[in-house]
Amino acid sequence: MSAESPTPSRPYIGGQAVIEGVMMRGPKSFVVSVRRPDGQIAIREQPWNVLLPKLTFLRWPIFRGAVVLAESLHTGYSALKFSSEHGLPPEEGGVAAKPGPAAMLTFLMQSLVSGAEGEPGVPGPMTPKKDRDADAMLAIATVFMLGFFIALPHVLTWFVGNALGPGYDSTSVAFHVIDGAFRVAILVGYLAIISRTKDAKRLFEYHGAEHKAIWTYESQQALTVDNARPFTTRHPRCGTSFLFIVVGVAVLLHVALLPLLPRLHPNDLVNQLLMVLIKVPMAFPIAGIAFELQRLSARDNCPAVITWMTKPGIWLQGITTQPPDDREQEIALLSLDRALAREQGKPKSAEGVTIYGDFAKAAA
Repeated sequence: MSAESPTPSRPYIGGQAVIEGVMMRGPKSFVVSVRRPDGQIAIREQPWNVLLPKLTFLRWPIFRGAVVLAESLHTGYSALKFSSEHGLPPEEGGVAAKPGPAAMLTFLMQSLVSGAEGEPGVPGPMTPKKDRDADAMLAIATVFMLGFFIALPHVLTWFVGNALGPGYDSTSVAFHVIDGAFRVAILVGYLAIISRTKDAKRLFEYHGAEHKAIWTYESQQALTVDNARPFTTRHPRCGTSFLFIVVGVAVLLHVALLPLLPRLHPNDLVNQLLMVLIKVPMAFPIAGIAFELQRLSARDNCPAVITWMTKPGIWLQGITTQPPDDREQEIALLSLDRALAREQGKPKSAEGVTIYGDFAKAAA
């Protein structure tokens, strides 16, 4: 399936599935649309401000990818908080329900792999109410994610290396190849397990709706459910593909750089833990390189070797995206339409949150 490449007059728009909704972001816009349990639709619209505009190097290749990784944590969590407030049914006493740590980890991963493009930046000011419990939960989920997808593969590889013999320590190529294999296995296994839960199924349907909406826009068709329905739920700029590129880049950089490090501690266990700490900040340049490779992979003239690097991620989207129903597709198209209106300088509502009775009123 082919699509027209966005131009300055047709900017890149990327998105993310959230609880009962979709976030869309462009170079100048940040929009989240959520269908509430009572059938109403909540839409949050904000400008997208360039991050540290005087530091122009942040928008250079490699640097911009690392900044996008960091800002995705912020925007993904911001969209998640809004969607949990409006998309989840209230608990007893009328208090809004909150996602648990497992759900936070799932949505945090989704924010990290969102396909949003544009200049690095942050949403405009909203002065949201401080939620210490939710902030603490985000911190716990972040630490758990780093441990689950960076520390755990390394420790497992260390155990395997000890079993295979001294030739498979962290200075060998095999060590880092095995480490990459463990990362892929943990990622695929995690997604396969959570895909069986009701909440994840809904999330992946909205993820599919987001992709169909983006395909409709990139194919220069009117943003209607009928036009979006035939498109595939898989997209080359999806973060699922990004994850596989990250793993490949990480293996190459770890093989090239980590064997050059001197032993950090005489105790082998402490030495391995210190190497894990070194890998954490390496995630930012790795993400920067992966970001540029993924952008290149979406072009028609992309080298075949990079296209093949993204193939496993496209296949894995068979788990992370599912065909949406028409009501879910409406929400994705609504977010995209509002984001495009802001990109054109013709916003359809004021900044902030607007509640609509139903989709017809929101679309009108």
